[in-house]
Amino acid sequence: MTVDNKSSVLAIWLSLISNIFLTLMKIIIGLWFQSEVLLADGLHNAGDIIATIAALSAMRISKLPADEDHPYGHGKAEVLGSGFVAFILLIAALYIGYHSTIALFHEPQSPSWVAFTAAVISTVWKYVLYKYTMRIGVNTSSKGLIATAKDHLADVYASLAAVIGIGLAFVGGAYNIAWLSFGDAAAGIIVSLLVLRLAVEMGKESFDILMEKTVDQEKLHQYILLIEAVPEVKRIDRIRAREHGHYILVDARVSIPGELTVQEGHDITRVIKKSIMDQHADVDEVLIHLNPWYED
Repeated sequence: MTVDNKSSVLAIWLSLISNIFLTLMKIIIGLWFQSEVLLADGLHNAGDIIATIAALSAMRISKLPADEDHPYGHGKAEVLGSGFVAFILLIAALYIGYHSTIALFHEPQSPSWVAFTAAVISTVWKYVLYKYTMRIGVNTSSKGLIATAKDHLADVYASLAAVIGIGLAFVGGAYNIAWLSFGDAAAGIIVSLLVLRLAVEMGKESFDILMEKTVDQEKLHQYILLIEAVPEVKRIDRIRAREHGHYILVDARVSIPGELTVQEGHDITRVIKKSIMDQHADVDEVLIHLNPWYED
């Protein structure tokens, strides 16, 4: 196993263990002290456990080499895992929003310092985990890890909302401001909207990759410049590139002088491929089709 793979797997396992611990802490304290936002956040973390297991499984599958049935590799397994995480976030957002709205129509419970402390711990813990997981995800171009990191960010929103909501309830009790007592439930509604937005963004990104959407134009332009830098290339007839999970596949049709031999054409394709892959570590394969070019 490579160093990158070890780092990715470690980040996922840390995420899983953290989610299990935080889920138990939030649900137990949320039930014991009747904190709607902390309980909702804990149930959100319970969904994260499923999402993290899915991401771990997807990462393992995505690292498998290409085979006869999957000649382009298994990279899209991570995209499917990312899409599943987005679905879990969507369910969590709807759940948190529903229960927080219901709580607005009931007598608010007295805020608890234990629940407040648990929310603070969760906020700090999840933010550190988000930064750590995102850094490794970006360095390894892992869609699964980046999705997990964004899931941690959603937890930061949820826990921060719990901190603010419970804090407002304390202020309301101290200064006899009745409407602040509903801060816990109101914070839950706000966080549900934030998590919903994150779920939609992640789901759209996964859908785009599964639908073979091209890479951004800036990246495509970089490939074009590298191909045009090869002296024998007279014209680029077509170029396409698409993400396939944690790597990119590039294919291009280029015109070279028609009088060159097959061997010379083969050598040119190797130069183009090496040039692109040396400059872009996330490109896993470059397919070049040669067309003959003649002066008019």
